[in-house]
Amino acid sequence: MKRRISTRAGLTLGTALGMAVLAGGAAAQDCTTKVGAVLPTSVDWGRPIAETAQFVVDQVNEAGGVAGCRIEMVLRDTQVDPKVGVDAAKALVDLDGVQVLLGAVSSGVSMPILTSVTVPGKVMQMSCCSSSTAFTTLAEEGKAGGLWFRTFATTGVQAAVGAKVAADQGYKSVAILYKNDDWGQDLGKLIASDFEALGIEVTASVAINDGQPSFRAEVTEAMAGNPDALYLGLYPNEGTAAVREWLSLGGTQNMILANSLKSDEFRDNVGLQYLGNALGTDTASPRVASADAFVERYKARFDSEPNGPGLANSYDATMIALLAMEAAGKDATGEEIAAQVSRVTDPEGTPVTADAEGFAAARQVLADGGSVMYQGATGNVRFDANGDVSAPAVVWSFTESGTEEVQYLSLDEVDGFIASLK
Repeated sequence: MKRRISTRAGLTLGTALGMAVLAGGAAAQDCTTKVGAVLPTSVDWGRPIAETAQFVVDQVNEAGGVAGCRIEMVLRDTQVDPKVGVDAAKALVDLDGVQVLLGAVSSGVSMPILTSVTVPGKVMQMSCCSSSTAFTTLAEEGKAGGLWFRTFATTGVQAAVGAKVAADQGYKSVAILYKNDDWGQDLGKLIASDFEALGIEVTASVAINDGQPSFRAEVTEAMAGNPDALYLGLYPNEGTAAVREWLSLGGTQNMILANSLKSDEFRDNVGLQYLGNALGTDTASPRVASADAFVERYKARFDSEPNGPGLANSYDATMIALLAMEAAGKDATGEEIAAQVSRVTDPEGTPVTADAEGFAAARQVLADGGSVMYQGATGNVRFDANGDVSAPAVVWSFTESGTEEVQYLSLDEVDGFIASLK
């Protein structure tokens, strides 16, 4: 039976029940359950994503763990490399026996893990950050097995907002440089279509491959049409090299950046003095109390703002996965855990906070046969039949200390703009 109470009452319940369970729950742990994480810890923007996931695990263990067992997150570095990522995922599934896999970040790494490891192994995969629409297609075709979820909105949101930035800035023509992987190909295709829908000429759309000594040929090709602006769907390493080539050849400083370049490494290696006209896009947390609470918890833990890409999404991905494990019970299979995701993100369920107290409260509600409405860092997360979410968005710019918000677009504004493009 579902237990329904008001949001305010739910938050109170989360605190009251949570404190009661915290008083004696942690000491009761006499077993350990492993969850796997395949995240790019060897790159500067990947480490905070992994640290955020571990932060959630620590809070859940403080609340007594999952189904009476302490959670151990076994973390392996993907190096943003599909082969490395698949090998890491196989080790976690075959050797460590995990039934839940967190990750990956890049769509180009998450996709081969999903198709060759988690779906064949019937392991639930929860990604914080993979945005390619190819996952939606795979799910629609029934090839994801109900095992795939992501807390980051699809590439379609970022593409649409990037096109809106170009239109708002009055750019008449744009060149595109995109990473030649699943994510970049998807983003490059979508944003080219959105630019054209707005009457903005795409003078060139050029793929960038990893590991090249120089991107001069690709950058020269992109510059040939003398565009008003450059769109970059790249990661920091190749993004830095490509922008340096672009600037050295006299390219415009008018740039639109995918969220993957929301990186101190990229800013510092290119030089803030060259990025004054650069505007980035990203999905955003809604302006709700649970999102503000995450920021305060993050600052208390890490003594810094959660400014990097994917941090709020990593928090929610990890907490929802662990809640689903709690709902499924001890020794549950990946399929059984995946089946419980809707029960812990139920809009009609008892509201619970995204912290140790809220997890403990959720445990009691679930034990009583109820469902919970998770209120997290990105708001009240809702997955559709394909494991997708939608989200608000922001436009941002670089500052000396990080980034600052230039514009916030609500979920209704994002959805309305995407609808207008069609």
